[in-house]
Amino acid sequence: MNRLILAIDQGTTSTRAIAFEAAPEGGLQPVAVSQIELEQHFPQSGWVEHDAAEIWDATLQTCRAVIAEAGGVDRFAAIGITNQRETSVLWDVTTGEPLHRAIVWQDRRTADATSKLAAAGHEPRVQAATGLILDPYFSASKFAWLLDAVPGARHRAAKGEVKVGTIETWLIWKLTAKKNGAGARHVTDATNASRTSLMDLATRRWRPDLAALFNVPMAVLPEIRGCADHLGDCEPSLFGAALPIHGAAGDQQAALVGHGALKAGDAKITYGTGAFLVANVGAAPVASTSRLLGTLGYAVGDDVAWALEGSIFSAGSAIQWLRDGLKVISESGESEAMAQGLKDNGGVYLVPGFTGLGAPWWEPDARGTITGLTRDSGPAHFVRAALESLAYQTRDLLDALARDGAPRLKVLKVDGGVTANAFAMQFVADICEVEVERPAFQEMTALGAAKLAALGVGLIGDLEDHPVEAPERWTPRMEAVERDRLLGGWRGAVRAAIIAANPDPT
Repeated sequence: MNRLILAIDQGTTSTRAIAFEAAPEGGLQPVAVSQIELEQHFPQSGWVEHDAAEIWDATLQTCRAVIAEAGGVDRFAAIGITNQRETSVLWDVTTGEPLHRAIVWQDRRTADATSKLAAAGHEPRVQAATGLILDPYFSASKFAWLLDAVPGARHRAAKGEVKVGTIETWLIWKLTAKKNGAGARHVTDATNASRTSLMDLATRRWRPDLAALFNVPMAVLPEIRGCADHLGDCEPSLFGAALPIHGAAGDQQAALVGHGALKAGDAKITYGTGAFLVANVGAAPVASTSRLLGTLGYAVGDDVAWALEGSIFSAGSAIQWLRDGLKVISESGESEAMAQGLKDNGGVYLVPGFTGLGAPWWEPDARGTITGLTRDSGPAHFVRAALESLAYQTRDLLDALARDGAPRLKVLKVDGGVTANAFAMQFVADICEVEVERPAFQEMTALGAAKLAALGVGLIGDLEDHPVEAPERWTPRMEAVERDRLLGGWRGAVRAAIIAANPDPT
């Protein structure tokens, strides 16, 4: 019996493929991995783009490498896909070629458009239907921008000649298409659809009134399917067999599944390029009054979990800035020792608003701000401030979650590259007053996609977690008075960033 799942994990900074094997004792075990870094393009301030063709090429390369390493395509039962959410692609249905660079979730070019919609009073209607606020983060305004920016795209859309979608939709189209686009499946899963500002949370269907509001033709949108549904079969010439695509979820929802955070009250945060807190709220949506996002956790048949989410736009990207921008470190691993070399932060705070501030502030015009500099401040203070900002931003999200009526978390499940930094994880535990739990296997997004696909083809019977190694844990040890002092400094720094983004004209 074919017992391997091919998980495609298409992220903001890389494209990765991992082969997982369904173990006899339960759970999925990684057996092969391939990864290719992804170039990012910054054509203007606040604009972030990817080359969708580069993403496709990297997907083919990594998948083929993993299939070969794992012993051939005959060992595989299905494909699962997880992806950077909200990132938007426009393509030609016949050639399958992208008509513009993909607009990345971080991109802020449509801030004016969403601000005008908010000023016209549309946000309550959008939020009530979708759980989302009006912000350029989400896909709808990106879809509209692409249709307007590419000459003739709107006219061609009316004739069915172009389509739009998020990254998993683009990859499924490419994986299933034959020559001239024949056989291509234009589908999305419900978690990615929930991030567009166009899907009604209650019905899990597109809302024609919202499509009209954002000026996105219904004809260009994909079909919405469940997270473990059969989404199509690969064109056999790509990998040597028509592997079924049997699972898909946006990266943060996939990580929720990967962590096994399947019960109401469970929560995880992924520290990647950005950081994303997702809290499972159970079988019914919860409307946030604290500017968190209502979203879909996962939808598998009749099993549907809803979530509240807080999005931090700059997490690991702040560490990349230290390395590539300031050049105060040569590799990310150096940051831990530099931060620990200081007795404290010296009063220096970094608000990493490089592409605006996400939840709970939602200030798209904010930019990176550093406060508290003195003549004694040096490179290590910048490094420590960047690492500490992860914890402060996480605390902001947990406080917002508590204001929405959720009980204060006792355990916060974490994953992502930054979690290798023990200083940062201990600081998260201290500032957030919560036990931090990091699994031994870190690729939670890929694991979640693999679980969904394995469930879809019957390799596993449920989504419950089956860890094989004990997680590492950090417990709070900071005195309350010190925590309150540090949080006071952070909040002052955030106010400074917001004021700078919205100066008084007088």
